[in-house]
Amino acid sequence: AHPRNAFWPIMGALFGAGPALPYAERLQRLNAAGIALWDVIAACERDGSLDSAIAPDSVEPNDFARLFRDCPHIAHVFFNGTAAETAFRRHVRGRIALPALRFTRLPSTSPAHAARGFDAKLAAWQVVHEAARAADHALAA
Repeated sequence: AHPRNAFWPIMGALFGAGPALPYAERLQRLNAAGIALWDVIAACERDGSLDSAIAPDSVEPNDFARLFRDCPHIAHVFFNGTAAETAFRRHVRGRIALPALRFTRLPSTSPAHAARGFDAKLAAWQVVHEAARAADHALAA
């Protein structure tokens, strides 16, 4: 939700789900494109907004077993940065049976990840659009 986070501007460029739209409409557009949006962490305690401030013992992961059971067409999981991938590996992977999935870490859209500018992040995130388009073609075949 940080105004300088590039996530929604990137979703706008890729799927027409930009920050100017109401949140519910952004989610509808992602869903129509075959994109599910799911946080690794359901709840945690942290001082401030940085992922590094998360108290490790406070992390409660989302129910991925239920997500994968209820959404069997999920084929690819994209992580928004290293922190999300690390949280998934630490709190989910190895604790539940995972279906055959592909996992890809993308550069964080956070403004704290200033090593890449918007254009570089958008270029890297293009793989999400390509995967959604490929999945759509696979389902239509």
